[in-house]
Amino acid sequence: MTRRDYAVDISVNDIKIAKVIVDPHYEKKHSSSINDGLIVKLVCKLDGLAVVPEVINFPYAYFCNEIEWDGKWYRLIWLLEDSQSYIGVINAYRRS
Repeated sequence: MTRRDYAVDISVNDIKIAKVIVDPHYEKKHSSSINDGLIVKLVCKLDGLAVVPEVINFPYAYFCNEIEWDGKWYRLIWLLEDSQSYIGVINAYRRS
């Protein structure tokens, strides 16, 4: 399975983000409740936020956020790479 790229125009932690890279890991267990399109929508809800990383392992900062979409809650696990303009989505799934 291959990572997929999507163009966005958002800002997170005062960093201009131009691309979301989605890892297909979520498809193993969660494809019935989430897809790439929804993941991009969840990422776009981060626009304008200042988010504190859970872990920093240079050059990556790792984040985990609960995000509401259409009355349902999702967990988004993602990263930022130092000096880069993309968000990498490691995993995403619907919370029960």
